[in-house]
Amino acid sequence: MTAHEPNALPEDDDLAGYDVNGRMCIVTRESGSPEELIRFVAAPDGTVVADLKRELPGRGCWVKADRSLVDRAVAKKLFARALKADVKAADDLGASVDRLLAAQVMQMMNMARKAGQFVSGASKVDAAVRSGAALAVFHATDAADDGVRKIDQARKAWHLGMETEEEIPSYRFFSESEMEGLMGQNAFIHAAVLAGQAGEGVVKRAKMLEQYRIGGQSRAAGGAGRQKQ
Repeated sequence: MTAHEPNALPEDDDLAGYDVNGRMCIVTRESGSPEELIRFVAAPDGTVVADLKRELPGRGCWVKADRSLVDRAVAKKLFARALKADVKAADDLGASVDRLLAAQVMQMMNMARKAGQFVSGASKVDAAVRSGAALAVFHATDAADDGVRKIDQARKAWHLGMETEEEIPSYRFFSESEMEGLMGQNAFIHAAVLAGQAGEGVVKRAKMLEQYRIGGQSRAAGGAGRQKQ
């Protein structure tokens, strides 16, 4: 039985937010896969919390991975209606989800580093891109333009030379100081994740964070921008 069949959902989940094509966003009323949506549940204290791992018990509801839609759900009090409970969604729920998604990216980067699927430093990243070993590259938001441009040239060269459908993706989520606070000595200016389960996990979570921050907008050159304050 697949995850797209109603009986595959937990018995106490929100079947009202589900249709034959997948789970339904409570804001747009559009369906999507779990990878495109964020699940929310009511905590024991009556607050609304994000269930990023989709493991928490109880009735759940779904919002597309888009900061503006989470903010809209809070403003319009859609969580109480969807969860059929007297729940309170904090005004800063959108910001807290961003922090959780960012933390997931960082945690997965650390796992990829331990698994030997993460390299940092401009020369190592350039080499990983030109050899085709890199699944994605990451830059600090305050990285020097020249360093980013050189790695972008390597990405374009690999794309054109190998005639791939797309360039190796590039992301810019955190400043160097933000990474130092979150990763300590593992902070980087330029980095790349390599093939492997952990590396693929980094890319998966990076895509979710990027989608959450930019929503339906076109992807900015060089990767996603900073989070809203």
